[in-house]
Amino acid sequence: MKNFKHYIFIVAGLVLLSACKPSIDTVKPAKAVANLNLSRYISVGNSLTAGYADGGLYLAGQQNSYPSIIAQQMQQVGGGSFTQPLFSTDQANGSGYLKLTGFNPNGTPVLTPVTTNLAIRGFINVPGFGNVTLYTKYTGDLNNYGVPGIKLYNITYPAYGDLNGYFERLLPGNSPTNTTTYLDFITAKPCTFFSNWLGNNDALSYATSGGAGDVLTDKNTFAQLYNLLIAKLTANGQKGVVATVPDVTSIPYFNTVTTGAILAGVQAAAPSVKAIYINALVSGNTYAPRPATANDLFVLTFPTSMVGQLVSTPYGMLPYGLTPYSPIDSQYVLDEKEVALTLDYVRSYNETIKSVAAAKGLAVFDAYTFLENVKMNGLVIDGIGLNSNYIAGGIFSLDGVHLTPRGYSIVANEFIGAINSKYGSSIPLANVANYHGILFP
Repeated sequence: MKNFKHYIFIVAGLVLLSACKPSIDTVKPAKAVANLNLSRYISVGNSLTAGYADGGLYLAGQQNSYPSIIAQQMQQVGGGSFTQPLFSTDQANGSGYLKLTGFNPNGTPVLTPVTTNLAIRGFINVPGFGNVTLYTKYTGDLNNYGVPGIKLYNITYPAYGDLNGYFERLLPGNSPTNTTTYLDFITAKPCTFFSNWLGNNDALSYATSGGAGDVLTDKNTFAQLYNLLIAKLTANGQKGVVATVPDVTSIPYFNTVTTGAILAGVQAAAPSVKAIYINALVSGNTYAPRPATANDLFVLTFPTSMVGQLVSTPYGMLPYGLTPYSPIDSQYVLDEKEVALTLDYVRSYNETIKSVAAAKGLAVFDAYTFLENVKMNGLVIDGIGLNSNYIAGGIFSLDGVHLTPRGYSIVANEFIGAINSKYGSSIPLANVANYHGILFP
């Protein structure tokens, strides 16, 4: 998932979003009859697995990653040690991240980038790709193989360690000399149990680019790679748990800045304005301007202050977003047809994940269904009311994509519940109340 380093601009009043109907949704451990070897548990995945939060990877986020929480609970029933590629105390802020430092008079949040005590060792330009940020190398044992930004599509690409600084950090070689694939890297040392949550970025990267800067991974390619991945992870009879791909369009990143709120903000100054115009998908690769509707999803990072500013067009200087000749750029909005396309691919990916898991006898955390329920109904855990709203909901971090420590503890419990249900184990659940949501100033 992407590293959102810039300020987030949202329309006034959107932080205090409407409350949702709470429902109690907890996972109970199954009886203690499991025959699991938890001596070397490894976690495979992307930024969610790494503990990425608030637009960056940093020490406090790593320490509250869901695999770390799972491992802590496993240790209570005989699980082994769990080592993560943690940043040092002196470089605790890792890649840098966003911090909530206050609120404007209109209720919008003030987000300040943290830029000190970073673990950035330099930059390199990879021909044909672009600039790659390089982080302080990690050496030593490893159980958490989470790599921010990685897709399932990337796991067999030998040069991926040159293109992703988070993966390059874990490899002994320096970019651009790496040739170790992610799949070979995670299976170089045998494990006894694994969790896998790869696949999210195969849809999310397309969605967060507004359908303009990335592509959805081909469905057949996804199926081939997922079968290969699980075959290698279970080659010696290992057991494990996998997660489905959530509806990436349901996260706060796409549901905070709305068409209605943008239009209302414009109409407060210009009542005659009747519509916001976007450049929307027609079919194939054809786009055309049209008025935005509630079904079009603006990205959280869309700078709403741009709306109405005069921009140069073939028809002269026109107000941005307020005419069909000056529509809002595709990169800022996932339009209705792009949403439908994204969901079609996600559902196909999940059919593959469930089918492969069933064939291998693996536990499944259905993240798609779980997070849809959270969005629709909210939930109450350990007496804490939670929902998927931005900032106020308690689950999603300041980037609107990744989770808070509290959100990661909930996900950890869902993984544990799936393990207990499938294998009859009694791994205890984490106490969600011990983990915080958004930290307010």
